[in-house]
Amino acid sequence: MEKSLSIILPAYNEAENIKKAIYDCFNFLDVLSYRHEIIVIDDGSTDNTGKILVDIAEKHSNLRVITHAKNEGYGIALRDGFKAAQSELVFFTDSDRQFAIESLSEMLPLIEMADIVIGYRLDRKDHFIRKFLSCGYNTLVSLLFDLNVKDVDCAFKLFRREVFDKITIESKHFFINTEILAKARLYSFNIAEIGITHYPRINGMSKVSLKYVPLTLRELFRIKKSIDRIKNEEFVLK
Repeated sequence: MEKSLSIILPAYNEAENIKKAIYDCFNFLDVLSYRHEIIVIDDGSTDNTGKILVDIAEKHSNLRVITHAKNEGYGIALRDGFKAAQSELVFFTDSDRQFAIESLSEMLPLIEMADIVIGYRLDRKDHFIRKFLSCGYNTLVSLLFDLNVKDVDCAFKLFRREVFDKITIESKHFFINTEILAKARLYSFNIAEIGITHYPRINGMSKVSLKYVPLTLRELFRIKKSIDRIKNEEFVLK
């Protein structure tokens, strides 16, 4: 049976990166013996991202573009991409090109023995404050969800389709990574980890800022309640 792979790329105001990000994926997929598709979610971009995507999609039938009329949020963008994916394997990364798509080739053998393969950033090329906040967040997530992974928010993850068939994603914003992994652990999906080279952002600006910290914390505790509710329901059923 032919293997299949969907690559999901959320994008918000990534006009300087999106074309190169997509063609990086095309070049990688050309040498990969998988049936494939690329799905880009334009999350209400106000720059030239939308026009660039239309131009590329006209030339490549295996590129699908989902357009949000306004900026809905990172979580909703990914949720729409996961829903649209038609392949047995679903991969996502960001459109800022801080990872080399070729690193996905190191994940593919691991997915044969796991349900999810997640990257963790090697020599992370971000500002000290972001790395400090990330360290604290990873510690909090580990304590609240008993989720012992090295880099919960690393935007370089590969999934089997069954993961999204089983779990319901509620997050609208950046907490989506934690929610997926916490619920995957709850349903006993196997998670593997691998170090991925991280590169500095060359073009454009990061969409993550301190203003998202309170929002993320609210989502964190809301999803904690949701997971506790699922646990209680599972206990009652048993």
